[in-house]
Amino acid sequence: MPSSDTAAIAVSIVVPVRNEADNVAPLIAEIAAALDSRWNYEIIYVNDGSTDATAARLTAIMKERENLRQLRHAVSTGQSAAVRSGVRAARGAIVATLDGDGQNNPSFLPALISAIEQGGELTGLAAGQRVGRKDTGFKKVQSRIANGVRNAILRDGTRDTGCGLKAFRREVFLALPYFDGLHRFLPALVRREGYGIVYVDVIDRPRHSGVSNYGFFDRLWIGIMDLAGVWWLIRRKKPTPVVTEVTL
Repeated sequence: MPSSDTAAIAVSIVVPVRNEADNVAPLIAEIAAALDSRWNYEIIYVNDGSTDATAARLTAIMKERENLRQLRHAVSTGQSAAVRSGVRAARGAIVATLDGDGQNNPSFLPALISAIEQGGELTGLAAGQRVGRKDTGFKKVQSRIANGVRNAILRDGTRDTGCGLKAFRREVFLALPYFDGLHRFLPALVRREGYGIVYVDVIDRPRHSGVSNYGFFDRLWIGIMDLAGVWWLIRRKKPTPVVTEVTL
């Protein structure tokens, strides 16, 4: 069992979740199998207004696993808000995220975390890129179109921003402008701040159980407005001035 010494925590795993009661225990076991003995870490589940037994399942596991934490939103506020709540509460300098439905395989977390460590201060994000996706044909086409349009406009060099498997420096994430939908535009915004990005191919798999509770673009017009807003932010970015203090 990882140490409960919060000062020693190096990595925080943030899992946004809504109505995923049956997926909680299997996913936590897989996260532990991937990270135990490699890093001192914590797992932060952000329960985004679940109305099923998600909260009870997490509470039961917390009694057995001291590095598991649960944050609760009184009502669902969306995936980006859930991720941000988890990152703000994180004690590790490096944060990794994955979806709570089991489609993201935790065995890829070490590669993402190591990419941030090895990249040094100039690397702000390690982004998973799904291969062998297990989504429906319609969802694959939807994502392909959305990714193509986004990349053509933002030129962020990323073929798949919808993958929940990511790792980044906590301070970099918290310095980004926040808006609902932020998690879909992390590569473009991290590049905007002058940081490099590492890409890691990850194998997609079917969800353990249940149905999707978070969509890629939940509402078309919201996605279009977000895209326009990020484009504006990138165009309006000014170089950070070099500041020197004058002393006598």
